[in-house]
Amino acid sequence: MSTTELPASHAELMDGVYRWQRHIYDLTRKYYLLGRDRLIAGLDVPPGGAVLELGCGTGRNIILAARAYPDARFVGLDISAEMLETAGKAIDREGLSDRVMLARGDATDFDAKALFGKGSFDRVFVSYSLSMIPDWEKTVSAALAALAPTGSLHIVDFGQQEGLPNWFRTLLRGWLRKFHVSPRESLREILESESRRTGATSRFRTLYRGYAWLAVIGPRN
Repeated sequence: MSTTELPASHAELMDGVYRWQRHIYDLTRKYYLLGRDRLIAGLDVPPGGAVLELGCGTGRNIILAARAYPDARFVGLDISAEMLETAGKAIDREGLSDRVMLARGDATDFDAKALFGKGSFDRVFVSYSLSMIPDWEKTVSAALAALAPTGSLHIVDFGQQEGLPNWFRTLLRGWLRKFHVSPRESLREILESESRRTGATSRFRTLYRGYAWLAVIGPRN
């Protein structure tokens, strides 16, 4: 597993949050991190393609994606050493260590070539991580910069619960704050702006009455 210089405060925060939670993370999050499997199914990775996950956490998504696309190679980046320890063990158990590589790094500023020996990817995906990254807009820019010319960026995260009752939104936001999670109100605006800047196409969908948002940017025109 590779590593780079990291911003200590956020890395330490994430390690603190997940030092114990990582052991029950996948069991509990499956009930409210909705839309992850839909994102994986929509990756449509080309044969022999290369895929990068930013904020790979416990490895749950990258393992499922590696199973779904057996001809592709995968790399995962996360700022938390605790999460990467769990992810590495899970990948070894699944017998996927020959196709899945992990590195510790900051999703807002990383050198893919230095970390993985590869500078561009056919697919980049980010699942429920932007809502935990303080400078999340930089992650969007970094993800787009890591795409091959015909590549695409896939994102799923919390929406604004615009079609759900106010009481539900209030309870959910209060619960998420305990884990330093903040749904990004301007996500769609930023993605559309970045699409125009890079000459890419963009698709944006609301899931479950706005509980989650699913977006795809690319390929570039």
